[in-house]
Amino acid sequence: MNNFTSPFSFTLPTKIVYGLGCLKSLSDEMKTFGGKRPIIVTDKGVRNAGILDKVTSILDKDGIKYIVYDGVEANPKDVNAEEGARIAREFSSDSIIAVGGGSPIDCAKSVGVLLAHNADKIKKYEGKTAATEPLPLLITIPTTSGTGSELTFSSVITDTANNYKMTVKSQYTAAKVAICDPELTLSLPSHITASTGMDALTHAIEAYTATCAEPISDAVALYAVELIYNNLLTAVNEGSNLEARSAMLLGSMLAGIAFSHSDVASVHCVAESLGGVYDLPHGVCNAIFLPYVMDYNMSFCLERYARIAKAMGIEYATIEDGAKKAVNAVKKLAVDVKLPLFSSLSVNQSDFEMLAEMSVKNISTESNPRPMSKEDYMAVIENAFAGNL
Repeated sequence: MNNFTSPFSFTLPTKIVYGLGCLKSLSDEMKTFGGKRPIIVTDKGVRNAGILDKVTSILDKDGIKYIVYDGVEANPKDVNAEEGARIAREFSSDSIIAVGGGSPIDCAKSVGVLLAHNADKIKKYEGKTAATEPLPLLITIPTTSGTGSELTFSSVITDTANNYKMTVKSQYTAAKVAICDPELTLSLPSHITASTGMDALTHAIEAYTATCAEPISDAVALYAVELIYNNLLTAVNEGSNLEARSAMLLGSMLAGIAFSHSDVASVHCVAESLGGVYDLPHGVCNAIFLPYVMDYNMSFCLERYARIAKAMGIEYATIEDGAKKAVNAVKKLAVDVKLPLFSSLSVNQSDFEMLAEMSVKNISTESNPRPMSKEDYMAVIENAFAGNL
């Protein structure tokens, strides 16, 4: 895949503010970019964890008026984005602050798309070209180390009428500022730490092996793999370990940059299909399918998988040995952080064909290093269910 004569472009429109306690810069960033009446988009979990109070106390102290929408669901729905946009209009919001994991941040982006286009329905903006207007000021504050959504151009939203996850993607959907404070991840429960961490690892690996990978995304993807693989288990088992939490947040951010400038691939295609139909946690779905899609891709990715093993710190004798060890390592990590097996979930085997059909239609199937048909997806799904690797 190495072709150093291939042209590419790289744009990162988001200002990154990273560090312990950097949340306190929120009001300054609002003022710098002219935000005066934000809507805060979040969920009940962030509110109950006390993180929302940390955000609003800063705004209160500095006299910034705001309104809160905390109705975002896991796997955010089109109706969530549409409700958020309605509330923002009623408040005459000129800006958006997204607080939480990928669900609130993705929802906030779609709220911004609706505000920017003076629209009521997000379905119209599905795809890579439909959103054509700059969003209002968007500041993202991640509280998980998983989606990297604080730095990406994508918003993944469940189309409730058709029961599948659609992607709203545009250069305009990226945040203006991402405030990334590792202290905000300390309260994250271990099972969410595990699933979001495997999500981030999937982003890094798929970005590095996607057909549209380029040198800068390669570089940040490999460092993301190193950080995530070597710190996730500690972050899960020692939630108060600030060094591990910081490494995970940084790894997630880098993985977000990587796949936003490359792409994800077939792991995400099948994971989004499963999550869309069964409303399962996205990171769990990615963790289930990552080793099985990697195994399917093996013959097309030997050198890159071996390079991933090297980033993980795994020694190997040959390129083939390294590639196989990388696949086995990601499968073992999902077990070590106690994520569920596919066969333990309440998924009907009669739905496998439907999931395969949905997966092959996903826009990121074309980015998978090895071409995949509906039948190929069926084989991967069946192997994952049976645990055959």
